[in-house]
Amino acid sequence: MSLNYIWSGFFLVGFAAALAQWLLLGDTEIFKKIIDGTFETAKVGVMDIALPLAGVMTLWLGIMNIGEKAGAVGWLAKIISPFFSRIFPEVPKDHPATGHMVMNFSANLLGLDNAATPFGLKAMESLQTLNPNKDEASNAQIMFLVLHTSGLTLIPLAIMAQRSILGAADPSDVFIPCLIATYVATVAGIIAVSIRQRINLFDSVVLSWLGGMTAAIGGMVYYFTNYLSRTEIEVVSKVVSNLILIMIIAVFIIGALRKKVNVYEAFIEGAKGGIQTSLTVIPYLVGMLVAISVIRNAGVFTLITDAFAWLFNAMGLRTDFVPSLPVALMKPFSGSGSRAMMIDAMKTYGPDSFVGRLACVFQGSADTTFYIVALYFGSVGIRKTRYAISCGMIADFAGILAAIGVAYLFFG
Repeated sequence: MSLNYIWSGFFLVGFAAALAQWLLLGDTEIFKKIIDGTFETAKVGVMDIALPLAGVMTLWLGIMNIGEKAGAVGWLAKIISPFFSRIFPEVPKDHPATGHMVMNFSANLLGLDNAATPFGLKAMESLQTLNPNKDEASNAQIMFLVLHTSGLTLIPLAIMAQRSILGAADPSDVFIPCLIATYVATVAGIIAVSIRQRINLFDSVVLSWLGGMTAAIGGMVYYFTNYLSRTEIEVVSKVVSNLILIMIIAVFIIGALRKKVNVYEAFIEGAKGGIQTSLTVIPYLVGMLVAISVIRNAGVFTLITDAFAWLFNAMGLRTDFVPSLPVALMKPFSGSGSRAMMIDAMKTYGPDSFVGRLACVFQGSADTTFYIVALYFGSVGIRKTRYAISCGMIADFAGILAAIGVAYLFFG
């Protein structure tokens, strides 16, 4: 029911805000702006998101099916099953869902959004086969979704590229702050869901895996900052991320050929589900994106940031981070919207300003919670999200606080 109230609230709050601007400020264009926005967003949801997603889904579901027949997905599941069996206790050991989730998380870590989405949708489909109540999110599906929405990314390549385009003196100077903020969001998401599901985070296996990941991230940060120049960081990130992606395809194909699998037929078999999945998510996707556009075009985000500025001023706190808050507020709802706000902040204040840099860290600190809920749960027909959104927002909020903290630490 939470998604029902949130979705309805977007329209009602947007209408109330527009009505107030008409009656109090005499803005006669506000209603036209909102309605035009709904038409444009509905078009974008289908033409720019769902249909392109069909092509990407067709490709990567076909590749994933080759990997399954080659045994690569099962091999990944065996490696990480000790950790996943603790945080996903409802998923049987060596279940294909584990391998699909690993592929999704791996693609996210490398910033490969186009590859991560098909892997994630396949993982959600696999988890749905274990779900006894098909229209309600299971514990495993909630944990997976919250981990995904925390947006853990090692190298924010797209953000660094945009900073370079806008003339930043050091485009990759947000690399470490983004990594720290998104890691904090991920850990906060794990903790929030684990408390609700009564998962023992002090288990030796869980602690060793989390400790190992923390050490690995810390080691990478140390190596990058002490042994590589900023330009070298960008080059390494481009080469490594895309090299790993093409290696996955090659390894899947080689493994399948060794097992005498008809690779092309396996690809076609898996690819057939791509278009159907994309068509299935269109109503969920358009519904959520249009609702978000209503509150955005009604000026609700501007009202919220103005309220924050007033509150922090009244409390005698620093307000130099407030101009970048629209990025943080938009990020849980729309990746493209928050990206546009990030670019606007850099153009307005400068890519090397505190606001411009913090906007980039906000963009890299988490993922689009509501978009992902609509896309992933919609793909398998889940209508009851339970506490998925609240835990996802906890992770987002932790990422926002961490982003502000590290921005002051590095750039303040």
